This record gives sequence, C-alpha cells and structure tokens, in this order.
Amino acid sequence: MNRLSLKQKIGLNVLAYMVCLLMFFPIFWLILTSFKTNALASAMHPVFVFAPTLHSYADALLNNNYLHYAWNSLVSSVGSTLICLLLGIPAAYSMVFHRTNRTDFTLLWMLSTKMLPAVGVLVPIYVVYNRLHLLDNVGGLVFIYASMNLPIVIWLLYTYFKDLPKEILEAARTDGASTLVEIVRIVIPLTMPGLLSTALLAIVLAWNEAFWAINLTNVHGATLAVFVSGFKSSRGQFWANMAAGSTLAVLPILIAGWFTQRQLVRGLTFGAVK
Repeated sequence: MNRLSLKQKIGLNVLAYMVCLLMFFPIFWLILTSFKTNALASAMHPVFVFAPTLHSYADALLNNNYLHYAWNSLVSSVGSTLICLLLGIPAAYSMVFHRTNRTDFTLLWMLSTKMLPAVGVLVPIYVVYNRLHLLDNVGGLVFIYASMNLPIVIWLLYTYFKDLPKEILEAARTDGASTLVEIVRIVIPLTMPGLLSTALLAIVLAWNEAFWAINLTNVHGATLAVFVSGFKSSRGQFWANMAAGSTLAVLPILIAGWFTQRQLVRGLTFGAVK
C-alpha cells in the first residue's frame, strides 16, 4: 500500500477538523444561546458578541423545578436499562449457546419492531396505560423504555456472546456448572466491556427519548424532554430559556459519556480483533 503524501495527510487532517467543527457547531450555538436574553436569542440576525447572562439558567433551575425532571429522567433511564439487561442477558445467552431453527427469525423479528413508527401504537398504549393508571407515572416510562430498547440490547449482547469461546463453557459444564453459574461467573465477567457499553447506550437512548415522555406524562412522571418542551407556550418560544434547559438536559449524559468514552470504545470494539 502506497503511503500518503504530505499534502494528502494535510488535506485529510483539514477535512477531519472541518467535519468535527460542523458536528460541534450545533452544540456550540446551543450553549452560546443559553447565555443570551430571549430578545437576543430570537433576533433576526445572529449575535455573537453580547453581555452574557445567567438569567435563563437561574430561571430553569429555580423556577421550573429542574431537579424533579432530572430525577425522573434518571429513574426511567437507569430502571429501564436494568430491566433490559435482566431480560437481555439470558435471552442472548440462549440464542447463542442454545440455538434453534427459529433463532435467526426471532432476531430479525425483534429488529423489525424498531421499524414500526411509535405514533402507530400511541393510541392503544395510551388506552392501556390509562386503564392501568400508568399515565404521568415514571414507572410507566420505565416499562415503555425497556420495551423500546430491549431488541437493541439483545442484538448487541448476542454479538458479544458469539465471540466467547464455547470451549470455556463446555469445560464449566463438565465440572457441573449450572446455567446460572455459567452466566454469572463466566459469560458476564468475560463480556463486561460489551455489557457496560450496551448499558450506556440504553441509558442514552432512554434519556433522550421525547415522544413517549411528552405523550404519556405531564407533571409527576415528566422527564427532561417535557421540561424543555415546556418553554414553548401560547405566548411564544423562549429561545434562551429553551437553550438553557436543553443544555442542562444534555449536560449529565455528556459528562457521563466523557468519563466513560474509553470503556464505551472498548466495548464497541469488543471481539473485533482476535
């Protein structure tokens, strides 16, 4: 393979920086807008030089009960992820080490459920939740988020478990290990990077989910998605407040992703090199 020339390397580096800047600009503009007043944020021409203010952050934190919405987001995302792992680990284990003629069909069927538009099942789910008194309930969001993310979790765990050498499990069975012992003491420790990256992905997907939160909750079970949408009212859209609320909504997950990026990359590339 021919080595790249100096000009080609410089060109690729410049292109990479341009793509990074293009991807980062929406986040930069969101944060910049959050320090403006609503008048400046809704100005016809973009304003880059202004006197920053923390009024929008103070309003979001003190007058709009931010911590309540953040707690609901945390409970719904972490709770749904735990359910996904509790159901997904044995499901993926069974599909990898106890395959049947319908295993591939089941995997494809689970993946096909993600192609169904959420609005197509909104009415029946709303009716069921209403009768079960799960509307505006964080517990209802836990179940809907778990069902939403479970196919993805099973698919990811399936790919991680496939990379395990079956000889290890066969040796454990020879020593009399039960299925539970195999999962807890062998499968889970050996695939821990993949499990952690899968859990983080499920948390991010649940944290960012807006459709179900807006349609199934109002106050008591509302998440940060409802918190951000609340800055749009009949009086208009308060862009600065919305930007501050959005920044506060994505900040926890950005911090978590920043500290776990090495583990996430390790998990996503788990089994890629043997």
